[in-house]
Amino acid sequence: MRDAADRTRSITVERDIPHPPEKIWRALTQPHLIEEWLMKNEFRPVVGHRFNLRAEWGVVDCEVRQVEEHRTLAYSWGDHDLKSVVTWTLIPTDTGTKLRMEQTGFRPRPAPLLWRRARRLAAHSGQTRTGRVAAGHGHRRRYPMNWNKWIRQAIGGCRSSSR
Repeated sequence: MRDAADRTRSITVERDIPHPPEKIWRALTQPHLIEEWLMKNEFRPVVGHRFNLRAEWGVVDCEVRQVEEHRTLAYSWGDHDLKSVVTWTLIPTDTGTKLRMEQTGFRPRPAPLLWRRARRLAAHSGQTRTGRVAAGHGHRRRYPMNWNKWIRQAIGGCRSSSR
């Protein structure tokens, strides 16, 4: 059995989006669109490709782990003290796509600090996107992730031949 200090935690966010998976895939895999909703980058959807996400506060080193076009995209996410994996899953629905983002690899922190960070993240989730933050899965965010802005700008601005 693993020691409590060795266990990791995760954050999962799901959102129903009224666009086909192909359109959302573009926003997740084209560097100029990723820059609009996340950070500057040199992303390519190729397993093993190493890339950086860059912002004013610093750089995140990443590596593509899994690519199933229009279905699944996973990449490592590593900064100073966080080594995690971000997995995007696109599920076609009658009205568009269910988009699921899961980031795994958060290390437990002492309870008082963990709960403060979880509450802060949950407060951001309620204001900017629909999502589920499981109890104790908090992590201090040093980058803004505004799902409503992302949907309006990145996905809404994508031209798609499938309508």
